[in-house]
Amino acid sequence: MVIERTMSDGFLTNSYLVAAAPGGPGFLVDAGGPMAPLFAAAERHDIDVTHLLLTHHHHDHVCAIDEVTSRYPDITILAHPDEPVEAHDFEPLTIGGLDVGALHTPGHTKGMLNFTIPGHVFTGDTLFKGSIGGVRAQLSTSYDDIKASIMDRLMQLDPATVVHPGHTEPTTIGDEWEHNAFIRVWRGLDPEGDEQVVVMGEPATLVVWGDDYDGGHKAWVRWADGRDDIVPGSRVERG
Repeated sequence: MVIERTMSDGFLTNSYLVAAAPGGPGFLVDAGGPMAPLFAAAERHDIDVTHLLLTHHHHDHVCAIDEVTSRYPDITILAHPDEPVEAHDFEPLTIGGLDVGALHTPGHTKGMLNFTIPGHVFTGDTLFKGSIGGVRAQLSTSYDDIKASIMDRLMQLDPATVVHPGHTEPTTIGDEWEHNAFIRVWRGLDPEGDEQVVVMGEPATLVVWGDDYDGGHKAWVRWADGRDDIVPGSRVERG
Protein backbone atom coordinates (compact mmCIF):
# COMPACT_ATOMS: atom_id res chain seq x y z
CA MET A 1 0.00 0.00 0.00
CA VAL A 2 1.09 3.57 -0.70
CA ILE A 3 0.22 6.35 1.78
CA GLU A 4 2.11 9.60 1.36
CA ARG A 5 1.49 12.72 3.46
CA THR A 6 2.29 16.39 3.03
CA MET A 7 1.67 19.07 5.67
CA SER A 8 1.19 22.78 5.06
CA ASP A 9 3.06 25.50 6.89
CA GLY A 10 0.95 27.68 9.16
CA PHE A 11 -2.28 25.67 9.10
CA LEU A 12 -0.40 22.37 9.67
CA THR A 13 -2.98 20.72 7.41
CA ASN A 14 -2.35 17.22 6.07
CA SER A 15 -3.12 16.08 2.53
CA TYR A 16 -2.64 12.48 1.48
CA LEU A 17 -1.94 10.32 -1.56
CA VAL A 18 -3.28 6.77 -1.23
CA ALA A 19 -3.12 3.72 -3.49
CA ALA A 20 -3.36 -0.03 -3.10
CA ALA A 21 0.06 -0.42 -4.74
CA PRO A 22 2.42 1.32 -7.15
CA GLY A 23 1.51 1.16 -10.79
CA GLY A 24 -2.25 1.59 -10.50
CA PRO A 25 -5.07 3.98 -9.64
CA GLY A 26 -5.00 6.06 -6.47
CA PHE A 27 -6.64 9.02 -4.79
CA LEU A 28 -6.00 12.14 -2.75
CA VAL A 29 -7.52 12.98 0.62
CA ASP A 30 -7.99 16.75 1.09
CA ALA A 31 -6.14 19.52 -0.70
CA GLY A 32 -4.58 21.80 1.88
CA GLY A 33 -1.24 21.92 0.13
CA PRO A 34 1.53 21.83 -0.64
CA MET A 35 0.40 19.39 -3.33
CA ALA A 36 3.62 19.27 -5.37
CA PRO A 37 5.21 16.58 -3.14
CA LEU A 38 2.15 14.38 -3.61
CA PHE A 39 2.18 14.93 -7.37
CA ALA A 40 5.84 13.91 -7.37
CA ALA A 41 5.07 10.84 -5.27
CA ALA A 42 2.32 9.84 -7.70
CA GLU A 43 4.83 10.04 -10.56
CA ARG A 44 7.45 8.14 -8.58
CA HIS A 45 5.02 5.32 -7.79
CA ASP A 46 3.36 5.45 -11.23
CA ILE A 47 -0.04 6.13 -9.65
CA ASP A 48 -2.96 7.31 -11.77
CA VAL A 49 -4.78 9.77 -9.48
CA THR A 50 -8.49 9.41 -10.21
CA HIS A 51 -10.27 10.92 -7.18
CA LEU A 52 -10.00 13.68 -4.61
CA LEU A 53 -11.88 12.91 -1.39
CA LEU A 54 -12.71 15.90 0.83
CA THR A 55 -13.25 15.39 4.55
CA HIS A 56 -14.92 18.82 4.82
CA HIS A 57 -15.10 22.28 3.30
CA HIS A 58 -12.90 24.44 5.54
CA HIS A 59 -10.41 26.61 3.67
CA ASP A 60 -7.30 24.97 5.08
CA HIS A 61 -8.42 21.61 3.61
CA VAL A 62 -9.54 22.79 0.16
CA CYS A 63 -7.33 25.81 -0.65
CA ALA A 64 -5.22 23.85 -3.16
CA ILE A 65 -8.08 22.28 -5.14
CA ASP A 66 -7.18 24.41 -8.18
CA GLU A 67 -3.69 22.90 -8.14
CA VAL A 68 -5.20 19.44 -8.12
CA THR A 69 -7.64 20.08 -10.96
CA SER A 70 -4.93 21.75 -13.03
CA ARG A 71 -2.72 18.71 -12.59
CA TYR A 72 -5.51 16.17 -13.05
CA PRO A 73 -8.25 17.78 -15.19
CA ASP A 74 -10.41 14.61 -15.21
CA ILE A 75 -10.25 13.99 -11.46
CA THR A 76 -13.54 13.25 -9.66
CA ILE A 77 -14.07 15.24 -6.44
CA LEU A 78 -16.23 13.61 -3.75
CA ALA A 79 -17.61 14.96 -0.47
CA HIS A 80 -20.68 14.79 1.76
CA PRO A 81 -23.70 16.63 0.28
CA ASP A 82 -23.94 18.83 3.40
CA GLU A 83 -20.51 20.34 2.70
CA PRO A 84 -20.62 23.55 0.58
CA VAL A 85 -18.06 22.48 -2.01
CA GLU A 86 -18.32 21.70 -5.71
CA ALA A 87 -18.21 17.93 -5.54
CA HIS A 88 -20.16 14.78 -6.22
CA ASP A 89 -21.80 13.00 -3.30
CA PHE A 90 -19.52 10.37 -1.84
CA GLU A 91 -20.58 6.73 -2.15
CA PRO A 92 -18.42 3.74 -1.17
CA LEU A 93 -16.20 2.76 -4.07
CA THR A 94 -13.23 0.65 -5.07
CA ILE A 95 -10.10 2.33 -6.43
CA GLY A 96 -7.41 0.06 -7.79
CA GLY A 97 -8.74 -2.86 -5.78
CA LEU A 98 -8.82 -0.81 -2.57
CA ASP A 99 -12.23 -0.59 -0.88
CA VAL A 100 -12.87 3.02 0.19
CA GLY A 101 -15.69 3.79 2.60
CA ALA A 102 -16.62 6.67 4.84
CA LEU A 103 -17.97 7.33 8.31
CA HIS A 104 -20.22 10.36 8.65
CA THR A 105 -18.83 12.16 11.70
CA PRO A 106 -20.72 15.44 12.25
CA GLY A 107 -19.53 17.86 14.90
CA HIS A 108 -16.70 19.96 13.53
CA THR A 109 -18.88 20.36 10.43
CA LYS A 110 -22.29 19.00 9.52
CA GLY A 111 -21.03 16.88 6.64
CA MET A 112 -17.64 15.74 7.93
CA LEU A 113 -16.53 12.43 6.43
CA ASN A 114 -13.81 10.15 7.76
CA PHE A 115 -12.57 7.95 4.94
CA THR A 116 -11.75 4.31 5.58
CA ILE A 117 -9.57 1.77 3.85
CA PRO A 118 -8.57 -1.56 5.42
CA GLY A 119 -6.52 -0.82 8.53
CA HIS A 120 -6.61 2.95 8.15
CA VAL A 121 -8.94 5.92 8.70
CA PHE A 122 -8.51 9.53 7.55
CA THR A 123 -10.24 11.57 10.26
CA GLY A 124 -10.17 15.15 8.97
CA ASP A 125 -10.86 17.46 11.92
CA THR A 126 -12.80 14.93 14.00
CA LEU A 127 -9.95 13.21 15.86
CA PHE A 128 -6.30 14.14 16.25
CA LYS A 129 -3.39 12.63 18.10
CA GLY A 130 -4.19 13.51 21.73
CA SER A 131 -7.05 15.85 20.83
CA ILE A 132 -10.42 16.23 19.15
CA GLY A 133 -12.09 18.68 16.79
CA GLY A 134 -13.84 21.79 18.05
CA VAL A 135 -17.47 22.69 17.45
CA ARG A 136 -17.05 26.43 17.04
CA ALA A 137 -15.94 26.54 13.39
CA GLN A 138 -18.00 27.42 10.32
CA LEU A 139 -21.03 25.10 9.93
CA SER A 140 -20.16 23.09 13.04
CA THR A 141 -22.98 21.28 14.80
CA SER A 142 -22.70 20.31 18.47
CA TYR A 143 -20.78 18.78 21.32
CA ASP A 144 -23.19 15.83 21.36
CA ASP A 145 -22.48 15.19 17.68
CA ILE A 146 -18.70 15.14 17.95
CA LYS A 147 -18.81 12.96 21.06
CA ALA A 148 -21.06 10.46 19.27
CA SER A 149 -18.91 10.59 16.13
CA ILE A 150 -15.80 9.72 18.12
CA MET A 151 -17.17 7.28 20.69
CA ASP A 152 -19.90 5.53 18.65
CA ARG A 153 -18.12 5.43 15.31
CA LEU A 154 -14.35 5.90 15.43
CA MET A 155 -13.75 4.14 18.73
CA GLN A 156 -15.64 1.12 17.41
CA LEU A 157 -12.90 0.51 14.83
CA ASP A 158 -10.18 -2.04 15.46
CA PRO A 159 -7.69 -0.62 17.99
CA ALA A 160 -4.85 -1.26 15.54
CA THR A 161 -6.44 1.03 12.93
CA VAL A 162 -4.00 3.77 11.95
CA VAL A 163 -5.48 7.26 12.26
CA HIS A 164 -4.37 9.79 9.65
CA PRO A 165 -5.74 13.12 10.96
CA GLY A 166 -6.34 16.38 9.17
CA HIS A 167 -3.50 18.00 11.11
CA THR A 168 -0.03 16.87 12.21
CA GLU A 169 0.96 13.40 13.37
CA PRO A 170 -0.68 9.99 12.93
CA THR A 171 -1.88 7.84 15.80
CA THR A 172 -4.00 4.72 16.29
CA ILE A 173 -7.51 4.11 17.56
CA GLY A 174 -6.04 2.10 20.44
CA ASP A 175 -3.65 4.87 21.49
CA GLU A 176 -6.46 7.43 21.54
CA TRP A 177 -8.74 5.05 23.46
CA GLU A 178 -6.10 4.75 26.17
CA HIS A 179 -4.49 8.19 26.26
CA ASN A 180 -6.72 10.90 24.75
CA ALA A 181 -7.83 13.12 27.66
CA PHE A 182 -11.33 13.70 26.29
CA ILE A 183 -11.95 10.04 25.58
CA ARG A 184 -10.68 8.98 28.99
CA VAL A 185 -13.25 11.23 30.69
CA TRP A 186 -16.00 10.02 28.34
CA ARG A 187 -15.06 6.47 29.33
CA GLY A 188 -15.28 7.35 33.00
CA LEU A 189 -11.59 6.62 33.63
CA ASP A 190 -10.73 10.17 34.68
CA PRO A 191 -12.94 12.63 36.58
CA GLU A 192 -14.47 15.75 35.12
CA GLY A 193 -12.80 18.99 36.17
CA ASP A 194 -14.62 21.69 38.11
CA GLU A 195 -12.38 24.74 37.64
CA GLN A 196 -14.38 27.92 37.13
CA VAL A 197 -13.24 29.91 34.10
CA VAL A 198 -14.37 32.61 31.70
CA VAL A 199 -14.87 31.60 28.06
CA MET A 200 -15.54 34.27 25.45
CA GLY A 201 -16.73 36.57 28.22
CA GLU A 202 -19.11 34.04 29.81
CA PRO A 203 -18.68 32.01 33.03
CA ALA A 204 -18.15 28.30 32.51
CA THR A 205 -16.76 25.16 34.13
CA LEU A 206 -13.58 23.67 32.67
CA VAL A 207 -14.32 19.95 32.33
CA VAL A 208 -11.19 18.94 30.37
CA TRP A 209 -8.07 20.95 29.57
CA GLY A 210 -6.47 18.92 26.80
CA ASP A 211 -3.63 19.21 24.35
CA ASP A 212 -4.21 20.30 20.76
CA TYR A 213 -2.40 19.37 17.56
CA ASP A 214 -0.66 22.76 17.22
CA GLY A 215 1.03 22.68 20.61
CA GLY A 216 -1.76 24.68 22.25
CA HIS A 217 -4.82 23.44 24.09
CA LYS A 218 -8.39 22.35 23.46
CA ALA A 219 -11.05 22.68 26.16
CA TRP A 220 -14.27 20.93 27.01
CA VAL A 221 -16.33 23.48 28.91
CA ARG A 222 -19.79 23.49 30.46
CA TRP A 223 -21.84 26.66 30.33
CA ALA A 224 -23.93 27.91 33.25
CA ASP A 225 -27.09 26.50 31.63
CA GLY A 226 -25.58 22.99 31.52
CA ARG A 227 -24.66 22.88 27.82
CA ASP A 228 -21.30 21.34 26.92
CA ASP A 229 -18.95 22.80 24.31
CA ILE A 230 -15.52 22.16 22.77
CA VAL A 231 -13.54 25.38 22.29
CA PRO A 232 -9.96 26.45 21.55
CA GLY A 233 -7.84 26.82 24.67
CA SER A 234 -7.08 30.37 23.58
CA ARG A 235 -10.72 31.28 24.34
CA VAL A 236 -10.43 30.18 27.98
CA GLU A 237 -9.41 32.62 30.72
CA ARG A 238 -8.12 30.72 33.73
CA GLY A 239 -7.59 32.26 37.15
